[in-house]
Amino acid sequence: MIKKTNSSSPTKTLSQRTITVRGGLNSDDQHGAVIPKISLSTCYRFTEFAKPRAFDYGRKSTPNRYSVEKTIAELENGVDAILTNSGMSAIHLLSVALLSPNDLVIAPHDCYGGSYRLFDSLSQKGYFKAKFINQSDDAALEQILNLKPKLVLIETPSNPLLRVVDIQKIAKLAHQSGALVLVDNTFMTPILQSPFLLGADIIIHSCTKFLNGHSDLLAGVLVFREQSIAEQVLWWSNNIGTANSSFDAYLLQRGLRTLSVRVLAQQESALKIVNFLVRHPKIAAVHHPSLVSTPGHEIAKKQQKGFGSLLSFELKASIDKTAIFIEKLKIFTLAQSLGGTESLISHPTTMTHSGISAQARKAAGISDQLLRISVGLEDSDDLIADLEQALMAI
Repeated sequence: MIKKTNSSSPTKTLSQRTITVRGGLNSDDQHGAVIPKISLSTCYRFTEFAKPRAFDYGRKSTPNRYSVEKTIAELENGVDAILTNSGMSAIHLLSVALLSPNDLVIAPHDCYGGSYRLFDSLSQKGYFKAKFINQSDDAALEQILNLKPKLVLIETPSNPLLRVVDIQKIAKLAHQSGALVLVDNTFMTPILQSPFLLGADIIIHSCTKFLNGHSDLLAGVLVFREQSIAEQVLWWSNNIGTANSSFDAYLLQRGLRTLSVRVLAQQESALKIVNFLVRHPKIAAVHHPSLVSTPGHEIAKKQQKGFGSLLSFELKASIDKTAIFIEKLKIFTLAQSLGGTESLISHPTTMTHSGISAQARKAAGISDQLLRISVGLEDSDDLIADLEQALMAI
């Protein structure tokens, strides 16, 4: 196994913007290519009998996968990272590697619908136990942690309501009960939030989103603070085959090179859109951590380096008029993802959270009028004009 520890890396003091741009560069010793080549081989010849090279079989590791894992680990100040074929695959891998039937997982009641569905369905099959709680409720959190969970998932800001919870506070409680802390950093990215500095043990990303940024691949990643946990999970990754292709790893490395400039530009546009929406008479509520009225605003200021480019809002309209609003949009695309260069809009009830019960959606505060926006790199004035003309139609 190849270790990707950064403990002695001379580039650890470089800025994240520099790390993203330079990941994998100048690694070709054969031809001197600046950009790393795509290694499509699934097998690698041994140097001699019983002596494998650094890479021996593609399910375990490939040069492209290794390169992007090293870059992401360095971005998050972790010691190691494991790339998988989707974000859900990463969560499933961690569940298989670390959890047993009597173990308890604590997850947010308002987490991403796919995460909720996976934990709930695996719990019903007896793989482990799962409880979903409001992690903003101190009494509920302390009561659950008394049950000695094995793993606590923190998703902040949450999907789709952008609720913010205190990573440092929850991590401290979790560690006191002996639990590992898993933080989903997909929305913030390493550019805007550093969960390891706040007490996380493992960080997860859907690389499909901001890390790649171009809506053209599926990938997930787990980043580790301790090498021993990474090695345990890596054994299971090879065992069950969660790896993605070298080509996807190459595309992800390419997308990472613009991560910093993309995230900051998208955030700038998002703030302008939030300012427009909060003043519009047909908007019932806007959810974004930048708003002082948001309960998690002060926590966001403390633990984030920005407020991000995801936002959600609720229309003063029926479900029928909500559908008309979406149909009238010309720039925003109705699609089930986020973090790309293009601006997307989604309707959680019928899309990202359609797989969970209406009761669970209601408990999480997800209404039929709720819409989530992922702000892309289009001109912000054009995006605001698109929203305005669609609002005029309802």
